Amino acid sequence: MIPISKIKARAILDSRGEWTIEALVTLSDGSTFPASVPQGKSIGSYEAHNVSAARARRAIERIISPRLKGENPCNQKAIDGILISLDGTPQKSRLGANAILAVSIAVARAGAAYLDIPLWKHLRTIGRFRTPHAPPRLYINVINGGLHAGNSIRFQEYLVIPRAKTIVRSIEIGCAVYRALGDYVEKQKGASARNIGDEGGYAPNFTDDLEPFRAIRAAARAAGFSQKIDLGLDAAASNIEASEKSLHAVYRKMIGKYGLWYLEDPFGENEWEAFAALAKDQRVKTRIAGDDLTVTNIKRMMEAKLKNSINAVIIKPNQIGTVTEAIRAVRFAKKAGWLVVASHRSGETNDDFIADFAYGAGADGIKLGAPARGERTAKYNRLLEIERFEKK
Repeated sequence: MIPISKIKARAILDSRGEWTIEALVTLSDGSTFPASVPQGKSIGSYEAHNVSAARARRAIERIISPRLKGENPCNQKAIDGILISLDGTPQKSRLGANAILAVSIAVARAGAAYLDIPLWKHLRTIGRFRTPHAPPRLYINVINGGLHAGNSIRFQEYLVIPRAKTIVRSIEIGCAVYRALGDYVEKQKGASARNIGDEGGYAPNFTDDLEPFRAIRAAARAAGFSQKIDLGLDAAASNIEASEKSLHAVYRKMIGKYGLWYLEDPFGENEWEAFAALAKDQRVKTRIAGDDLTVTNIKRMMEAKLKNSINAVIIKPNQIGTVTEAIRAVRFAKKAGWLVVASHRSGETNDDFIADFAYGAGADGIKLGAPARGERTAKYNRLLEIERFEKK
């Protein structure tokens, strides 16, 4: 065993030009393993709390590093338990979920390197996950709205979900539709329609909630992939002022007209019954996912299961704060029979951990944003790298 010798930290910029934290775990042989963490803009009230980058750095170097010195980096569960105990608050507000997660991920990388296995395989072993029959599907955010863009679209993400058996084919389909969509919106609305939002999707102004789907369908036809995609929506409805009744009617219209396959956060983060009513509606044949509703927190997920509010769930490691807790959330969701979608955040870094996490955990899907902007493509490229490794 090569123990942890020290942990350093530094502030770095995320994709919105805001400060976030990077941790660097050094082992006794001198090898160093970095990890940086993302930040959301549409943040659920029940998520673990971040602290400032400066405060996170102090927490890592003054509190976490001395305590983890000498620990075995292969023992992820024990180290994450120490991190949780050091913080001692329900939402990790003392040390900060960003400080804790950066260390947790860096330790996972160190453990994988020591064992001489890829990170995704290390995570699969930690979580005791079975090898999945297929890679995760890509939930590609091609049109940005809501808090992620300065436009008139009230819903946050319009998603293209390619139907393919491999990552490389899914990316080929997604990129072709994305490029065709750029041409379409520019032709319909002018050159400024190609402007992009926080997650790389186009951010034009549209006249109504359904027009983005019309544009996506037109782009898919132009690209020759109209029968090779499903459509999804992340409403992020906690940030929308509208009645449950009016939203329910809009979703039914989307499902009826465009065959909406996936619907995330259709109502506010405390509207358990509204979620359940939509999931129970026999006219609604779609996956109803919780994000702000469940925040990768097993207590919230248990409530959702008890009330039959969802049949799919988003898993974001930075909502809960450690690798171990995120793995537990995936295991709970799988046992519940839910669709599991691992997700990035809108304020990202070039760290590609989420790709390894999704692959290792056998997630059904992964959200990485559009195939644009370096912090997004880094993760798509990591998925390609993993797939190539598996085929050797």
